[in-house]
Amino acid sequence: MRWVYLAAGVAFYIKMLLIPNAAPSLSFSIVDAVLQDSGVPNVVSGIILRNRLYDTIFEVIVFTIAIMGANFLLSNERPLDRVHQFTDSSSILLARLGATISALVGIELAIRGHLSPGGGFAAGVAGGTAIGLIAMTSSPEWMQAVYQRWHAATWEKVSVLIFIVLSIITLAGLELPHGELGALFSGGILPILNILVAIKVALGSWAVVLIFIRYRGLL
Repeated sequence: MRWVYLAAGVAFYIKMLLIPNAAPSLSFSIVDAVLQDSGVPNVVSGIILRNRLYDTIFEVIVFTIAIMGANFLLSNERPLDRVHQFTDSSSILLARLGATISALVGIELAIRGHLSPGGGFAAGVAGGTAIGLIAMTSSPEWMQAVYQRWHAATWEKVSVLIFIVLSIITLAGLELPHGELGALFSGGILPILNILVAIKVALGSWAVVLIFIRYRGLL
């Protein structure tokens, strides 16, 4: 069987070299078509939140299930008695400076993700990075208290539900006006979906960070 696999691999490699896939000739530009349909300069956001919106809905749902799974798998374990964290002032200063920069970048990516490279997922990752850096320099009890005080778990679930509802409305054919191309308030529903995804990913990352620090410490 080893020789069969080797022959198949060589044949497939020769096929890629000698018989390239011919790109179909179109009478229009796909990028221009996506730009016109979505009304945003960042056509990647247009594809993710419009042309592939059905897939994006389930990507958000999968991320939610992953967070629930982490909480479920670690719920029966014994929390750590003590979590070792950064104590020197230079590390704390650098971590919190990095958290501030990451948070600002996340806000920028969420608000302007439909105009420039970025978007909801990238903004959420930047926000989650900021939260992780703060968690490395703060007590787990304080982080948990802030998480509960601001009802972060509730806001996370609400953002998912609003995203799904707005996505279903969009898939049904109802859209907001696109506005002027390149303006901050443009693109119809896309900026709102970007912000909702950013909130979901950032708050979900917060929940995962708290769970792993509580049961695994700072890895």
